[in-house]
Amino acid sequence: MSRQAEAILKLLRQEYPQAGTQLKYRNMFQLLVAVILSAQSTDQQVNRVTPPLFARYPDAYAMAEADIDQLEEMIKSVGLYHSKARHLKNMAQILVDKYEGRVPETFKQLMELPGVGRKTANVVIAVGFGGPGLGVDTHVHRVANRLGLVNARNRDSTEKQLKEIIKPEDWNQTHHLLIWHGRQGCKARKPECQRCVLKKHCQYFKQLPPASTPAKT
Repeated sequence: MSRQAEAILKLLRQEYPQAGTQLKYRNMFQLLVAVILSAQSTDQQVNRVTPPLFARYPDAYAMAEADIDQLEEMIKSVGLYHSKARHLKNMAQILVDKYEGRVPETFKQLMELPGVGRKTANVVIAVGFGGPGLGVDTHVHRVANRLGLVNARNRDSTEKQLKEIIKPEDWNQTHHLLIWHGRQGCKARKPECQRCVLKKHCQYFKQLPPASTPAKT
């Protein structure tokens, strides 16, 4: 692991000892559904719709038989609910047809499911199966680039570069720590740089002219 990455992770562990997924789920199927729903939505939004959703569709067999209009109605408070409803129904059907209703354990198999991209597959592997996975969402991409851990134009490149400098056993925690930091301080607009524990290690902060440095609040 690079010295910069090691120092950053140490500080973030101290700052966010509670860092971890905030999605509520009871089994692998529910985790997969929740992560799919979380795209362009907050965990809080997802957690509001999943209890009644899982009560009606407790497993892949039930969701595969779902009426698409009813499914849309149940998840309409999350972003992109039209496409997500179809992804969920089609994903559930594939689980039934190919995996006896179970969530597959390999990255390749997960990536073949509707609605599952690299971030979702990484999160399911790391959080659900305890394997090495480093999901990159908008927060991870933004924070990693601002810190100078990576120099990447897109999330796939950010994932690749992070995995090159961070040990596999730290990938999952890195995902959560960078997300928490992106939500709590290193926001897309008006990042709270002055109070940030990572100022010493942050390329974004070092390049700010004094007049542009966000003021203390």
